[in-house]
Amino acid sequence: MASKARAQAKAEERAERLAELRAQEKARERRRNVQVGAVAVVVLLLLVGVFYLVSQRGGPDTDGVAAAGQSGYGVTIGSEDAPHKVVIYEDFLCPFCGQLEGQTRERLQQLADDGEVFVDYRPFVLLDAEQFDDYSPRAVSAFGVVRDEAGDEVAKRFHDLLFENQPEETASSFPDADALVDLAVQAGADEAAVRPGIEAGVSDYAQGATDEAQEARVQSTPTVIVDGEALANPTADALLGAIGQ
Repeated sequence: MASKARAQAKAEERAERLAELRAQEKARERRRNVQVGAVAVVVLLLLVGVFYLVSQRGGPDTDGVAAAGQSGYGVTIGSEDAPHKVVIYEDFLCPFCGQLEGQTRERLQQLADDGEVFVDYRPFVLLDAEQFDDYSPRAVSAFGVVRDEAGDEVAKRFHDLLFENQPEETASSFPDADALVDLAVQAGADEAAVRPGIEAGVSDYAQGATDEAQEARVQSTPTVIVDGEALANPTADALLGAIGQ
């Protein structure tokens, strides 16, 4: 009986020790999660801060900005005879561009269909690949491939899909060539026509679009120019308000 009691006591002692070890491990795991979460928040704030600081630089030289529909890059909606002309410079990775897109796309499309506005969307690369992977130049390059191979309507749908599927700047991985091809096909492009160009990666199109934006002193995204005037605060309300909406 005594030996059985001792065995039971030892078993209970082991169980208590095991429970204590598990509790300690859970505590350590909670601390790690808190630390990882804190680091992620700091990184996100730094990235947002970079975009914000860039956006506070001097505005574009509107005299050097090609009129809506006159750029060698980008895609347009609406009629050139519309009373209002809008040029939007954007980066496919910029969260503020994604926000503006989501808040204005349907309304601008309706106004374009009604003959009220002519919009020229001009994607370019705002920040280099050393800071934000090479997704932005690859996305702009893919946009150029789709525009050249499938035309403006498909390119505009591809443009919209890129923003709808916009990755976070802090993502551990970014959409690869296959993912971009899939979106291009979803937009209406022929896979055989666009896959080689998209798989080729960063192209002269992305460099050309970026050079044109830089020559016009476009230093932030989104940069929105309405009827020849750059908006100081390019929000959805400011954009729609500038065209009387």
